[in-house]
Amino acid sequence: MQTSFTKNLLLPSLVLILCSLGTVNAQEKNKATQESEVEGKNLVKWNFAAMALKNYSLQYERAVSKKISVALGVRFAPKSGVPFKSQFEKLIDDEDTWNSIKDFKTGNFAITPEVRFYMGQGVFRGFYLAPFARYAKYTVEGPYNYDVTVNVSGTDVTQKGVIPLSGDIKTFTGGLLLGAQWKLSKLVYLDWWIIGASYGTSSGSISGKKNMSTEEQQELREQLKDLEDLPLVKVKSEVNSEGAKVDFDGPWANLRAGLSIGFRF
Repeated sequence: MQTSFTKNLLLPSLVLILCSLGTVNAQEKNKATQESEVEGKNLVKWNFAAMALKNYSLQYERAVSKKISVALGVRFAPKSGVPFKSQFEKLIDDEDTWNSIKDFKTGNFAITPEVRFYMGQGVFRGFYLAPFARYAKYTVEGPYNYDVTVNVSGTDVTQKGVIPLSGDIKTFTGGLLLGAQWKLSKLVYLDWWIIGASYGTSSGSISGKKNMSTEEQQELREQLKDLEDLPLVKVKSEVNSEGAKVDFDGPWANLRAGLSIGFRF
């Protein structure tokens, strides 16, 4: 009798508990949905840390589910001197090569689509993983300096030569970003791109026009070979009586990091 009574009491209790859990779950989902509708599903962000590299970087992010969003970033840098010259000089680690290209100006444009998977309670908050792709175009222009040995009255004399070079390198890479995002106020957010890495391909060329003697062509040809020591890319150069051309091709890798302030709407 007691066992039958216990069974009869247990079944309605389990049903009541399950119904309660379902109600709480639904309330939480409704709350998250209401919050998303009130505060908006969109974020527009400015990566202010990119200014250290003379880059202007903006990103638009939109929530597509409770924990997933999609984003599109745009980066632009007008032509200017090489940033962090001392570090770049150490990276090249060749004084002659550095002296040849130190007066170059560079600029870039990049577009980066990504998908974000948030690991916290909901979209726009907490740690996230973001697989991304990136198309970038890097422009280069400036005087390439080189030494020319000429014979003056039976004596070899070293003179300075220069040829203006300009062109661009296009890259396409894919990678993964680890980041975290916080809500600072009702509409203001802070997004930290902790670390990201990508790998892909690159191709492009720079060239310049100049009438040169046979001796000057040979000197320039020899010195352009030093560019083959540049990291990450393969370099092939060609010199003739009318000028020079340098082709870049091969793998491309880069790191990604940043700190952005965003507005939700």
